[in-house]
Amino acid sequence: MSNILIIDDDDQLRKSFNKLLIEEGYRCKCAASGEAGLKIIREAVPDLVILDMRLPGMNGFETFQAIHEMEPKLPVIIMTAFGTTETAIEATKMGAFEILVVIKQALEASRFMRSPVDVDPVLQGSVRDAIIGRSKAMQEVYKAIGRVSETEATVLIRGESGTGKELVARAIYQHSRRADRPFLVINCVAIPENLLESELFGYEKGAFTGATHRRIGKIEQANNGTVFLDEIGDMPLSIQAKILRLLQEKSIERLGGRSTIPVNVRIIAATNRDLESAIAHGRFREDLYYRLKVVSIFLPPLKDRVEDIPALTDFFLARYSQEAKVENPGITKKAKAFLAANLWRGNVRELGNTIQKALIFNRGAAICKEDISQAIQENSSCDFINFEKGEEAMRQWVRKILASPSGEKRFEDCMERFANIIISEALNYTGGNRSQAAKLLGLSRPTLHSKIEKFGLEFTTSVKEDIT
Repeated sequence: MSNILIIDDDDQLRKSFNKLLIEEGYRCKCAASGEAGLKIIREAVPDLVILDMRLPGMNGFETFQAIHEMEPKLPVIIMTAFGTTETAIEATKMGAFEILVVIKQALEASRFMRSPVDVDPVLQGSVRDAIIGRSKAMQEVYKAIGRVSETEATVLIRGESGTGKELVARAIYQHSRRADRPFLVINCVAIPENLLESELFGYEKGAFTGATHRRIGKIEQANNGTVFLDEIGDMPLSIQAKILRLLQEKSIERLGGRSTIPVNVRIIAATNRDLESAIAHGRFREDLYYRLKVVSIFLPPLKDRVEDIPALTDFFLARYSQEAKVENPGITKKAKAFLAANLWRGNVRELGNTIQKALIFNRGAAICKEDISQAIQENSSCDFINFEKGEEAMRQWVRKILASPSGEKRFEDCMERFANIIISEALNYTGGNRSQAAKLLGLSRPTLHSKIEKFGLEFTTSVKEDIT
C-alpha cells in the first residue's frame, strides 16, 4: 500500500483529496503548510507528494525545491491554483479518474526508482523485481549490464515485447553513478503524438491554446538523472530530431520558448522494432540510430532460452503467491515440462501472466499440466482478429450513441456502460470473488465495491461471495 502526503492549506480540499485516496486503498498524511510537510518527510519519506502552489509562509515552489534537495527521487504532483475552494472540490470530483491515473503513474515512477532489480539472483524466497536466467544468452546480458552501468554511455536495448527491456534499463540505472538522481520512463507509444513533445520538453505559458502556465517537461525534470525512452522505434520523426539535438548539444527548448536550456541526462532507449528497416524506409533517423547505439544490448526471446523457464516459473510462483497472501502450492514436473514446450510468443511477460492466472484458480494442490493448459487457453482467447471484430461492433454502437439527439453526457454514459460490462464479466469470471476480480482489473477493493453499488450489479445464486 502506497503512502501519499497531501500539502495544502485548504481544509476542505485536503479532506476531499484524503477521502478520495483512502477509498482507492492509499495511506495518506496531510499538512497545511510547506514547513509541516517537510517535517513529515524528514520523519518518514512517503511514496508521493501532492503539493499546492499557493501556501502560507514557504510557498509551493520553495517547498518543491526543498523536497527535491532532500529527496531527489521523491515524485511530486503539483496542483495549480483554483479560483475558489468550491470549484477546486468540484474539479476534483469531476476529474477523479484523471487524477487517479496521474497518481498511479507517479507511484509507478517512484517504484521504478526505489525498487531494486536483482540481476541473476539466487532464488531463496526473493520476490523483488529480477532478471532471471542462467542461459548463455542471459549471461551475456548480465555482462553487458555490468560493463555499461558505470559509464555515461547511451544504451539501446533491443528485443521482442515481453523480454524484460524495462527491467534491464532499471538495472543499468540502479547500478550507475546517477542512481541517487531521478529516473523517468517515457513510453513513446502510450502518449499521443500531439502530446509527446510537450510531455518530453515542456512548454511556456501561451505556447498554444490552453497553455495557461509554464510546464516543465520530463527531460528537464530528470536533470542530472536518467531518462528511459521506451518504444523509441515508434517515435515521430519531428521529435527524433529534438532527441538528437539533446544528445549532441545537451540542451532543449520548451515549446513556445526562445531560450536554450542546458540539460544533463543519460538516455537509455528500447525498441522491439527493426530499426535498420525503419531507416531504409525513412521512418527513423540514421544519425539518431548511431547516437543511440553507443552500446547495444539484445534480449533473447524466451523460445531461445528454454532452459531458463523452470527458474522463471519458480520465481513467478513465489512472487504471485506472496502478493496473493497464499501458500506457494508448487508445480508438478509434468507442468514444468509442458511450460518448456510452449512457444511463448509473449515471452517472459506471457509466462508470468500464465503462472499468475493458474495460481488464482488453483485449489491448493500443486499446479498441474491441466491448470497451465487452461491458463494458456484463457490467455490465447483474446486474439487480435477477434478483438478487431469486437472493436468494430463497439464502434458501431458508439456511432449510434453519437448520432442520437438526446443526452448531454454521452461520454459518461458510454464509459459507465463499458465499465458495467467489464466489471460484470470480471465477477462472473472469478465466480463472484471480489478480491480476485479487483486484482484482475487493477482496481482496489473499495473502488470495485463502489462501482458494483453504482451500477446495481446482480448475480445468480451460483456466484459465491468472498469473505475477506
